[in-house]
Amino acid sequence: MRDLSAMHTPDRNQDLTSGLASSEPEAPAPDPNDSTGKKRRITAVFWIALGIMGLLLGLSIALPEQFARVTKGATSLITTQLGWYYLLLVSIIVIVCTLIAASPMGRVPLGDHGESPRFSRGSWIAMLFSAGMGIGLVFYGAAEPLILFASHTPNADPGTIAALRDAFQYSFFHWGISAWAVYGIVALAIAYFRFRKKERSLVSATLKPLIGDKADGPIGSIVDAITAVATIIGVATSLGLGTIQINGGLNYLFGVPMNTEVQLIIIGVATVLYLGSAMSGLTKGVQFLSNANVVIAVILLAVIMVVGPTAQIMNVVTSTIGSYVQGFVNMSFDVAPFHEARHKWIESWTIFYWAWWIAWSPFVGVFIARISRGRTIREFLVCVLLVPTAFSCIWFAAFGSLSTNAQIAGANLASMPVDTMLFATLAEYPLGPILSVVALILIASFFVTSADSATFVLGMITENGSLTPRPTTKLVWGLLLSAIAAVLLLNGGLNALQDVLIICALPFSLIVVAMTVALVKELNHERRAMGLFFFPQALPTEDKPFRSYDDDEPETADLPEWVQTESDSQPGSEVADEQPAADAGTASTDEPRDARAPEPRQA
Repeated sequence: MRDLSAMHTPDRNQDLTSGLASSEPEAPAPDPNDSTGKKRRITAVFWIALGIMGLLLGLSIALPEQFARVTKGATSLITTQLGWYYLLLVSIIVIVCTLIAASPMGRVPLGDHGESPRFSRGSWIAMLFSAGMGIGLVFYGAAEPLILFASHTPNADPGTIAALRDAFQYSFFHWGISAWAVYGIVALAIAYFRFRKKERSLVSATLKPLIGDKADGPIGSIVDAITAVATIIGVATSLGLGTIQINGGLNYLFGVPMNTEVQLIIIGVATVLYLGSAMSGLTKGVQFLSNANVVIAVILLAVIMVVGPTAQIMNVVTSTIGSYVQGFVNMSFDVAPFHEARHKWIESWTIFYWAWWIAWSPFVGVFIARISRGRTIREFLVCVLLVPTAFSCIWFAAFGSLSTNAQIAGANLASMPVDTMLFATLAEYPLGPILSVVALILIASFFVTSADSATFVLGMITENGSLTPRPTTKLVWGLLLSAIAAVLLLNGGLNALQDVLIICALPFSLIVVAMTVALVKELNHERRAMGLFFFPQALPTEDKPFRSYDDDEPETADLPEWVQTESDSQPGSEVADEQPAADAGTASTDEPRDARAPEPRQA
């Protein structure tokens, strides 16, 4: 048996952190993984990622036109030639997530048997939602349905009832189950191998069933460097776009100039806020902001439902969910090879979105994995796929109804810049100025939460998967992210970097394929090792998990008290009945693209 002491995972008491309903402070004890001081140093991944980013920034500054032309051409080539690949990949991921949730392994916890979650369910969902796409929903909730209705329609003529129906259906589709399945499969693989298999919180560690010890060598470092670069580019792009969006809101509401000086001030203020939050710890900073974000978002949505066309909004929710479910398979596999105009639209929207979510999945996946210890696989997948999807559908129905109704009534909202569509929409309704200020605050809050989460994830990746990256590491990444965003704003390179993110999605999509295969292989191995069909016959010990890539089979533990034998139904059998874990919604404690959506593409 290999010496696994260097990758030992802290037990529940060592790694306990406060949740929404816990009074225990964040564990002050260092991670045993870092006890020698060797595992918490900055790794080669940091320098590789930094070098790649330095090269990209240098090209963007020295050769801006050529760099933009090359990245735009590469992005166009990927979306044109590999659209079928992205549609198939995301569809297969949705199927795999569904089968895993429905399988007997869905009852297995992401951690030791009997272990409780570290956060309450509400706090956990708030954090994964804030990291996933909170700011994107706020900003594009009114814009995307309006654009798909009034100008860039999927099928019908602009401004028609058919175009309105398609606008909502595709908004639900782009922000729904498919996006969260991509996040979910990456997060599940990382959480499963970290908390169940006692590996490091690195993407490379999830590939051990396929490549074994090579995951700890140069191949693993390359995989983690790609993960870090995708995270840096995604977050830096979001910081830049978020800054422009906040500036646009201030300009529309208060007449603040729309220029780089104001945008640099916004970046400076945001940097101070999210670094302060990052230094306060996961359970004080991100958790508090995430809960606040969800509370503000729910209040804003409730007011919108009252001042807007309430009955129509609910009709849109009901009808569009039906058409979304009914047309899900067709939309998921539709490349429109025989309809050139529609094919171009799918490339510009659906395929672009799928590439965007894949590029964002390393950041969101690592973060969601970190906060999900103690959840069962089934609860994890059901909540990650369905809860944010349901909220997103209601959000788009509400804000999309406001914008499209105002457009139909004569307000020419579709001709406005995307960064002011939300505020122009709210101005058409009662309490418009107040709601606009609340929306601006919510955008800024999601902005800070996303950047805070990103510094934490980058710290984990570049400290060899440490669950508690050092404050200095998070500080360095926070400053670098802000500096990159500022340089790009000054140089006008945000669009090029956005294209680079789509390019990064291609190699990472191959990693996602490998992660999915490795996860399914390891889940099947553990199912057979436990003799699990309905109930397990054996359970792994805390420090010796069932791993297909171990040289020797680990010893099994005696079945704990919460597993009852089935001797009454099967005389003489030693099969044990795994009782459901305690309700995850009770008092609990663990930790954490705001996946930022891209600017709607021009058809």
